Formats: sequence, C-alpha cells, structure tokens
Amino acid sequence: MLRSSVVRNAFLAAAAAAAWAAPLHGQLVRSASGTTAASIQPTLDLFRLDLGALNPNVAGSFGSGRREINWDGVPDQFAAPNLLPPNFFNVNSPRGVVFGTPGTGVEVSANAVNPTSTPVEFGNIDPTYPGIFAAFSPQRLFTGIGSNLVAVNFFVPGSTGLATTRGFGVVFSDVDLASATSLIFFDALDNFLGSFSAPAAVGDQTFSFLGVSFATAVIGRVLIVSGNTALAAGVHEVPGLDLVAMDDFVYGEPLAVVPEPASLLLLGTGLAALGGLARRRRRPRREG
Repeated sequence: MLRSSVVRNAFLAAAAAAAWAAPLHGQLVRSASGTTAASIQPTLDLFRLDLGALNPNVAGSFGSGRREINWDGVPDQFAAPNLLPPNFFNVNSPRGVVFGTPGTGVEVSANAVNPTSTPVEFGNIDPTYPGIFAAFSPQRLFTGIGSNLVAVNFFVPGSTGLATTRGFGVVFSDVDLASATSLIFFDALDNFLGSFSAPAAVGDQTFSFLGVSFATAVIGRVLIVSGNTALAAGVHEVPGLDLVAMDDFVYGEPLAVVPEPASLLLLGTGLAALGGLARRRRRPRREG
C-alpha cells in the first residue's frame, strides 16, 4: 500500500496536471446521474455493451469482453472495519486490478449482518454516512481511507504481468459538486490520456455513473478522485465539501502489455551487459 507524503504529492501532481491537459486519444464517454439506481441503469448498460460480454472471475486473459466488481462477494474479514487487501481482486478473486492510495488503505463497507456488528455504508467511519450514501448493487460500497484518491492498476488476472484495458467506469454515490469527482486515465508508460468528470445530482443517496472507453486497450492505470475530501470521523457534508463513495466497477478485459520493439532492444542490451558482467566476475584471478 502506498502511504508516504511523497506518494501523496505525486498523486496530487498527476491529478492537477491532468486537469489542465487535453485528452490525447479519441474516446467514448458515457455518463448519467439521478436519484435512483434506475436513473443510471440504461447508461451503465450501454457502457457494458461498449466493452463486450462479461467474463468469469478466473485467472488469465480472455482477450476481449469485460470484468466487473460489485464488492458484495468480499468476505467479512476483508470488509469494514478491516481494510481490503489491495491485490484482493487479482489474487483472491482474479479480475486483474490492484489498488493504490496515498492514504492508509482501501475499505469495503460491511453487510447488514456481519460478525462484528459493524454499521453499513461506512457508518463505522462516521454515523451520518449511511444517510448520505446508498448502494447501487446492494449492499457493499468502496472507498479510500485517509485519502479521496485511489489508483487502479491493471494486471493479467491472477498474475504479476502488467496489462492494459480499453475502458473503465465507476458507479458513484452522492456526487454533489460538478467536477469534484473524476476519472483520470494514463497509458502503460504513465502518459496522460484524459480526465473526465462525473455528473452531479441534487440530494443525498443519489447515483452517478461515469465510464470512458477507447478504441484499443491503451489504459494502464486510472486515478479515481472521489469528491474533494476523504471520509473520516467527524467530517460531514457542508457547502463546498463533497463526500463520495463508490460502488460497481466495470472495465474492459485486461490484456498483457506487449513491449515495443525499442523496449525489447533495450531489454536485450541490458541482459547482454549483465551477462558480460557476470562472466567477468566469474573469471579467476591470476596469482602474482
């Protein structure tokens, strides 16, 4: 998990730079908001069609289609009040994503019935939160802890091999301010691809969806900005402050990153140099 102030500054710098840059690739944006889950369902379904058929949660890449995360299958021991292991959805339930944050971790909210009697919808963080958040696909939600920034990194499901995807979307709960919640996209070399804002809705327990797809699998990482402050004890919504939680993630099937010819040449040169160094080290010394 990423925790240092240096990492936090890097996240913030990336978000600030992206906000002022223009998208470098063509893309299709799907977005909607409303007071009920039905308000965003048609737009979410269109985004699913953009990406293709839903694949099972197994290791390896299917080459096309999509994966989804709705948090509801997370075991109680990895849900509130406990943190979710950042690689849970690449190791325990292989879907090819690993999370990072400059905060203390990421958390999935508790079910209504759980062994620790933890309140639902992040009521364990602050008792007012169940009144402002609602689950799109009952009953768990997702958030960063100690930060409103969460990075989604893609891997070939069940492996350490880097991957890219052609689209990524999130269902948000209680987006109150326009431009406060966004998805920022980067390629496999961390080049900026575009920044897109989730639409707001008036009131509490509302829903917003934002999904962006590209013609090819160019996305290597997505930075999610959820509102303008992190969930925390005693932090309540007041004018100018927007607290946002997340629900369903929908994204294109992760595909293995294939090194470009120049990268392969550099890799070969580096391996050859290492081989020569190893041979020199093994050469016996002559006695004088």
